[in-house]
Amino acid sequence: MLSLDMLTNGQSALIEHFDTEELPLKLIEMGCLPGSTISLIQKAPFNDPLYIKIDDSFLAIRKETAKHIFVKLT
Repeated sequence: MLSLDMLTNGQSALIEHFDTEELPLKLIEMGCLPGSTISLIQKAPFNDPLYIKIDDSFLAIRKETAKHIFVKLT
């Protein structure tokens, strides 16, 4: 199982689970839930932050947060 920060640009995956204590509530409210499709659009210089797409929403998250979201490649 991979964490979100291990994906490369353009890869898509399904969210398997995440560490609820480390994930901001705002991300959960925006659709970052198990079973959702997530795509890594681009990594900023030095790999932080990550620009991602969750279903139809685009957002940027820190690499430290992405380490707590576990995904399965599609």
